[in-house]
Amino acid sequence: MNQAVISESVQNYYGEVLKSSKDLKTSACCTLDAMPVHLRPLLTDIHPEVSERFYGCGSPLPSVLQGCTVLDVGCGSGRDCYLLSRLVGESGQVIGVDMTDEQLDVARRYQTWHCDRYGYANSNVKFVQGYIEDLNTAGIADNSVDVVVSNCVVNLSPDKHSVLSEIFRVLKPGGELYFSDVYADRRIPESLKFEPVLLGECLSGALYWEDFRRIMESLGCPDIRIVKENPITLDDPEVAAKIGMVGFRSVTVRAFKLDLEDRCEDFGQLATYKGTITEYPHAFDLDDHHHLETGKPLRVCGNSFDMLALTRFSDHFELIGDKSTHFGLFDCAPPNKSISNDSGLACC
Repeated sequence: MNQAVISESVQNYYGEVLKSSKDLKTSACCTLDAMPVHLRPLLTDIHPEVSERFYGCGSPLPSVLQGCTVLDVGCGSGRDCYLLSRLVGESGQVIGVDMTDEQLDVARRYQTWHCDRYGYANSNVKFVQGYIEDLNTAGIADNSVDVVVSNCVVNLSPDKHSVLSEIFRVLKPGGELYFSDVYADRRIPESLKFEPVLLGECLSGALYWEDFRRIMESLGCPDIRIVKENPITLDDPEVAAKIGMVGFRSVTVRAFKLDLEDRCEDFGQLATYKGTITEYPHAFDLDDHHHLETGKPLRVCGNSFDMLALTRFSDHFELIGDKSTHFGLFDCAPPNKSISNDSGLACC
């Protein structure tokens, strides 16, 4: 019953209450500053109504997507799907899944408009009504997707474990989950979890970071990487009065469907970035503390090595070493102070 109440409340908030991003009461909505510089020109080719109905909290648009199949979980009005349409190219495919008919109506209304704008013979974007807790409802098969993205949606689900489990079901081996969401510095009080405005504003459904880590570990993903994080301000006095004791952050995370270890282990491996990703000629950031300069070898742990060697990034790196000799724990630690990684999360 509680799950049904939450789903109905979210559908009402995003289908009826919010008419544009100007109606939001927090700073969770993505700003231009959160968009990578190389992607900002693409925003001019997004239909204004699609942009106005965008309610994301980050910029979960990774690189090296040409020809990929990308799934946008909770696609809303389709802004990110249309950006991804350009990034995967005409040979790639983008699938947007959402449960809210009003949002999907906006997304579908401009499929031909964007197809013509991009000069494609046929649209490479498909929008499907379905529930992100059960992607079978949207017809998404096992091991069929290269990359899953999501922009401030997982927190809205009443069953986050099922959402994340479904994502790893549909990802291909070596595939990537790259998503932005809102996280809390403590567990949200039960009395606030069903408050419609707090839920719709991505606050009362926000996961406590350690609970998110535990879910990911239970799904066989013990090493999640933070790409970027920003504090969220509570701009509405009534919202702040209700839940101002909780600290919220928008965090962009990447995780791979790989057999990784729960700690960073040292096997003496090296990774050298070739500078061959067009938008990153000088350096590539795997996460917020792995900055790989072009042509400069970097010592990496076994997990980081596999994230580069066993994924779509492999052609862009010279990778030296194997796991035949173990040298103990890798001597690295992330710089994040606001989110604790002490309780089991791999250190790099």
